[in-house]
Amino acid sequence: MTSVARPSSGSPTPSATAAPRPVVLATLSVRVDPRAERVAIDSAAEAGVGLILANMLWLPPHPTTLTLAREHATLPHEEDLEAVRETAQRAAAAGVPTELLRISSRRPLAALIELLHERRAGLVVLGPDPRRTPRWLLWAAARRVRRQADCLVWIGPDG
Repeated sequence: MTSVARPSSGSPTPSATAAPRPVVLATLSVRVDPRAERVAIDSAAEAGVGLILANMLWLPPHPTTLTLAREHATLPHEEDLEAVRETAQRAAAAGVPTELLRISSRRPLAALIELLHERRAGLVVLGPDPRRTPRWLLWAAARRVRRQADCLVWIGPDG
């Protein structure tokens, strides 16, 4: 007679306790690279999880504006908001639950790492359009995310 090990009734199996971990698609105040968009949306759809589209904005030091109207601290020409919104709309149209976040911070990369930890991301796709982002910023962002993220990482082209 062979015995089969079964989990005790008091301890749930790992798959039963694991909550779905969202996919985070991060950009740095520019439109998302189409390849990164495709990876993030397809990954979220395949895994059956939500997509968090995080537009990380550098917050300029304008104390009066920050006090009176923080939402206007970033000028329209400093951000490609319409293109980022279109990415969120395409993800939602593909049936992926989507959340668009505009996060302004004096330290946007630190804020991104904090977001990844708070939301317990399963995958982060760093995909700002490389034609609109300085090469040094892509390099610094990719290096920081690879070192500090506690999830899978996909770095967009030229990162």
